[in-house]
Amino acid sequence: MLDIEKLKFDENGLIPAVVVDAYSKKVLTVAYMNKESLKISMEKGLTCFYSRSRQELWLKGETSGNYQHIVSITADCDNDALTVVVEKDGPACHTGTDTCFTNPVYQSSERQEFSMEGLYELLLDRKEKMPEGSYTTYLFQKGIDKILKKVGEECTEVIIGGKAGDKAETVYEIADLAYHVMVLMVQMGISVEDVQKELASRHIIDHKVKQEKMK
Repeated sequence: MLDIEKLKFDENGLIPAVVVDAYSKKVLTVAYMNKESLKISMEKGLTCFYSRSRQELWLKGETSGNYQHIVSITADCDNDALTVVVEKDGPACHTGTDTCFTNPVYQSSERQEFSMEGLYELLLDRKEKMPEGSYTTYLFQKGIDKILKKVGEECTEVIIGGKAGDKAETVYEIADLAYHVMVLMVQMGISVEDVQKELASRHIIDHKVKQEKMK
């Protein structure tokens, strides 16, 4: 672990901290820490920043309840900036949004950003607006039995592709399965974060089991 004495704070005694969601990997906010707020963050396991406008320390969530539980803090190659990975209790932005970064400035016409969270939000929008001609709308209209049937069918297709050793076909079918599973998630009110948290808890258990076996 890097000694915080080796960090390079600026002339005002501050270092920028890029706060990242542990599950979605979204950048939540960019704030500043001084040595004292960094120590408090490490001691409490909660993000504590230095407000340049108020010139005082502030513990994120102290008034709103939207605490940020620290998973890790990492310095860059020059030791003059930090990334802080967190599990958050609520919105990161004071405006009530999930992240402070909500105002698009540029979008490539040739390259498109994709994420499971983005797909999930699209499916939520389909369920709310039910646009005509949409296959997703058709699934939601048919209901849980149809959705479960499609999940089962896609599972079978994945097995067939995998058994045949056809990588391209298996990738295609896994994508189909992932889509239909996410439709099921939306139908049942299960979020991507719910699944990520479950997987994370299993990773911790698995890590502990491996440690026990090594003793």
